[in-house]
Amino acid sequence: MKKVLIINGHQYYDVVAKGELTQNIIEKTNSFFEKNGFEVSYTHIEKGYDIEEEKKKLAQADCVFLQYPVYWMGTPWITKKYFDEVLTQGVHYSGDGRSREDASKTYGSGGLLSGKYMLSLTYNCPTSEFSNPKGFFGGLSLDEANIATHKIFQFCGLEQVETFSVHDIFKGDMDLEIELKRLEETLTKNFL
Repeated sequence: MKKVLIINGHQYYDVVAKGELTQNIIEKTNSFFEKNGFEVSYTHIEKGYDIEEEKKKLAQADCVFLQYPVYWMGTPWITKKYFDEVLTQGVHYSGDGRSREDASKTYGSGGLLSGKYMLSLTYNCPTSEFSNPKGFFGGLSLDEANIATHKIFQFCGLEQVETFSVHDIFKGDMDLEIELKRLEETLTKNFL
């Protein structure tokens, strides 16, 4: 049985970030994995975690699913803190990968984890801002704009699969059922 670690990286802020969308995404994701025979572990960062337990969950996972709202062009600070605490004190990579004896072993290539990871992001900005030379992100794709988070997982040895994202969340016309259907399609493509 494959194992998945679902990480809820949401951070609560009254009025603007209560976490309802993240919770819907997490519930749909959990249901998808359980329905498809995965053993599910779950961490809701804001509710607390044990560093040793998280290290074990990461080491045992065949795949990691991270959902977070993008705050100020990155992860909420508690999500970054989670990675700092869990990975810095963990053994999920072998040094930084470089080797004096083998020049083909380059920085960041020493990750000891294996499997896949998926980012799920919620944004206030529209999708048109990505891959648009005149857009806010200066032509960067969605994944390029989130390179720091991708590199955390890649440094540990995990393989990126397609990113899921919901945009214009404050615009008022989001259809949750359509977004959750898109999520299930992306999960199916990435993990089945």
